[in-house]
Amino acid sequence: MKKIILLGATGSIGTQTLAIIRENPEKFQLVALSFGRNMERGRAIIQEFKPKMVAVWHARDRITLESEFPNVKFFNGLEGLREVATYLDGDVLLNAVMGSVGLLPTLDAIEAGKSIAIANKETLVTAGHIVMRAAREKNISLLPVDSEHSAILQALNGENPERIEKLVLTASGGSFRNKTRGELSEVTVKEALKHPNWNMGNKLTIDSATMFNKGLEVMEAHWLFGVDYDDIEVVIQRESIVHSMVQFVDGSFIAQLGTPDMRMPIQYALTYPDRLLIPYEKNFRITDFSALHFEKVDYERFPALKLAYNAGKIGGTMPTVLNAANEIAVAGFLNGQVAFYNIEALVENAMNRHTSISEPDLDTILQVDQETRAYVKTLL
Repeated sequence: MKKIILLGATGSIGTQTLAIIRENPEKFQLVALSFGRNMERGRAIIQEFKPKMVAVWHARDRITLESEFPNVKFFNGLEGLREVATYLDGDVLLNAVMGSVGLLPTLDAIEAGKSIAIANKETLVTAGHIVMRAAREKNISLLPVDSEHSAILQALNGENPERIEKLVLTASGGSFRNKTRGELSEVTVKEALKHPNWNMGNKLTIDSATMFNKGLEVMEAHWLFGVDYDDIEVVIQRESIVHSMVQFVDGSFIAQLGTPDMRMPIQYALTYPDRLLIPYEKNFRITDFSALHFEKVDYERFPALKLAYNAGKIGGTMPTVLNAANEIAVAGFLNGQVAFYNIEALVENAMNRHTSISEPDLDTILQVDQETRAYVKTLL
């Protein structure tokens, strides 16, 4: 039985991870978790799964829960996340928190010898060189939870990575894929949160609509699979059935297909290289689709993706700037402070004022992250 530590238990990925644990009690046990501010949902999770250790964000919530669950050890804040991530009795850390707050807990878990299932994009985007080096030194498995990277991992099973010609990441195009740039000036938060295929959290859904999400995934793929940015392509796949592909030097493509349901890549990360049954309400049948559509990405229509490629190629602290600026800009949009079409402009502004620092250490990354957030907040 694998003992799971789950960061971000009340979010979209966390909720679906809990469903997998619930369906497979003989395979998985939830021993520690974190959640942010959703006390009602967090309380219900503690009651059902009975973890030994829990981290919440606010000290007041920790105090409340300590009185309700005297047999559980509680922590709060970033230090709480780090304590939970290294819980002695845990085997696998599934990091599903949003934002750069997931970086330090991941590094701590690697140092503690935990296997890592990574759904926190920002960990690799902001400090990929540090995280991957630490994982290699500790001989730690770092398995992707994103559907695109899981698809690539599956496509590479049994293959020689030196024979990769190109990684092809697929994208749905998001909520506004049929709108021109000019039509984005009046879009609302409610409209932006209506993803055509996937059920995701708010931040991720907005990132899908701008394509910053796909840009972050390009940077993740670079680090996870050791492939140059020029050999990573993004294509629009409207149905979200082909989750990603690998092209090899002989011209062959190997693709992973399936229903747009995050339980599949989450469970694969937890069972790798094995597979378990998933009880879908409706089984996936390829004959339900008369056609699958692939389109080139228009970088003028989706400038966020171009910014992400540029940040990745520049390297150093530039990806940290892109990620931090985007997090603040998206929060501003969700709070009604920023128009949707200005999200990219805020990120570009932050990147243009920054001179990248090559091979940054962890302290430098954290400092640049905070400075960028503070700067972008002045622009809201």
